[in-house]
Amino acid sequence: MIPTYQELMRPVLEAALGGERKISDVVEEISATFGLTEAEREEMLPSGKQTTIANRVHWARTYLKQAGLVRNPRRGFYELTEVGRNLAEDATVKVDTKFLKQFDDFLAFQARTKTAEPQASSDAPETDADATPDESIQAAYARLNQSLASGLLDQVRGASPAFFEALLVDLLLQMGYGGSSETAGRALGRTGDNGVDGVIDQDPLGVDQIYIQAKRYAEGNTVGAGDIRDFFGALNIRRATKGIFFTTSSFSASARDTAQALGTRIILIDGPQLARLMIRYNVGCRDKEVLRIKQIDEAYFDEEI
Repeated sequence: MIPTYQELMRPVLEAALGGERKISDVVEEISATFGLTEAEREEMLPSGKQTTIANRVHWARTYLKQAGLVRNPRRGFYELTEVGRNLAEDATVKVDTKFLKQFDDFLAFQARTKTAEPQASSDAPETDADATPDESIQAAYARLNQSLASGLLDQVRGASPAFFEALLVDLLLQMGYGGSSETAGRALGRTGDNGVDGVIDQDPLGVDQIYIQAKRYAEGNTVGAGDIRDFFGALNIRRATKGIFFTTSSFSASARDTAQALGTRIILIDGPQLARLMIRYNVGCRDKEVLRIKQIDEAYFDEEI
């Protein structure tokens, strides 16, 4: 199990008892000390830009630095201050955020952080005290997206079949299919045409085409294997080799097995995946606010004047 950033504070201190350390080396050293598996060492934050263990080691160092226990002598390195060395040599002391609150510099750091944060509502979910700020931000982002996805599906299920088809046109165009909204609209607006709801060009010239089936089902109304076989039969009639089956609900296990077993390439897009695609391509939703997360550019401070 990957240790929390608070559990890493003492190991980060002790790692520098012999002198200044490169932070990336300490990440590897601590990973070995805690016996992390290869999967745990490679586990990424939701952003995919940093491993979880590296993120937690970096935040442990940041908190120690704000308390005056370590300092950064040069880019990518840290070393102990006198107070930090005394603390590292005393293995009886548990180092965590509660302990760091005895240092005025750390209290000032916390005060600055709280001042910069918006006031949370009384019914807001409590954050995990062991999560790093990066992890807390990304967990909140995931919760917002989950709520948005649920709301989008409710809206789509309550819309008309014609609106659902128009939505799929917009989505496929945003994903790079089709030529224009006019031609794509004509292509997809063929509800009930012998088991196929429409066809859209895979490229602007219409050289290759993909056939579409769309089922606007309520939650719990699962698409079964029979629906997949019917779609497969419709594709065979047209000698088509590619199809996409959209639903606002879900596919049964037998439906997925059937789609995989058939020779024709049929892609299944269920409700949750449809919602994720709508969010990714801004269909039915829009950016409410853009937050830019900044970090220190250590290279800027690395030049000697």
